[in-house]
Amino acid sequence: MIKNIISSIKAYFGAFSLISKLKLWKYFAVPMLISFLTATVFIWTAFSYSDNIVDYITSLIPGWSTSIGWVSKIFYFVFAIAILGIGFILYKHIIMALSAPFMSPVSEKIEAYLTGKQEHSHRNTSFFQQLWRGLRINIRNLFMEIILTILILIISIIPVIGWITSILLFVVQAYYAGFGNMDYTLERHYKYADSVKFVRKHRGLAIGNGLVFMGFLFIPVIGVILVLPLSVTAATLKTVEALQPKQIERAI
Repeated sequence: MIKNIISSIKAYFGAFSLISKLKLWKYFAVPMLISFLTATVFIWTAFSYSDNIVDYITSLIPGWSTSIGWVSKIFYFVFAIAILGIGFILYKHIIMALSAPFMSPVSEKIEAYLTGKQEHSHRNTSFFQQLWRGLRINIRNLFMEIILTILILIISIIPVIGWITSILLFVVQAYYAGFGNMDYTLERHYKYADSVKFVRKHRGLAIGNGLVFMGFLFIPVIGVILVLPLSVTAATLKTVEALQPKQIERAI
């Protein structure tokens, strides 16, 4: 699995040049806008409503003194971080689901270039079928991610091994981010259940792709703009390779 993780990360190095070579940037305009607006909404919500949430909660505490300013500031900060954390989880699933109808054609163009096959016998799906597929996959992944996150947080209270939970949380988020990026290619080849099995079998590819995806989100502004183009291209490269290892033309 480690080998696949490293291989998936390396795929990012050829993503930018491949997008330019195939003149795909125009296809990413809407997904990049979706990504930027979604991130803006979550950040604005975190810092605009944390005060209201804290005020409401503290009003329910008997004997709470608003004169303890430093305590209130701590609460404000904690809730702002909590909202950002929730937004961090929701963000990737929202943008990947809404971007599905735009990313699937891009993935198809990359696959055609890699395999040299302009015509294919893949599953033909419409704009709304691709959108529904994206929503279904990402709702499923969000549900699974929440369950695993809760379990990991429970583990975090165990002495000695609790320190590994932050790493586990990041890996879980990376896995489901990579899962979503890989499915833009898989939706042409497999039905829902078979795609889930494929990603489980190649979980290293999903984690590697997702690790860089998550890393991009820590880069102010430019990160949320470029994260989809580069991560989807990198995921397509490795997914097509896993699907058709003997048919890939190394033209990058």
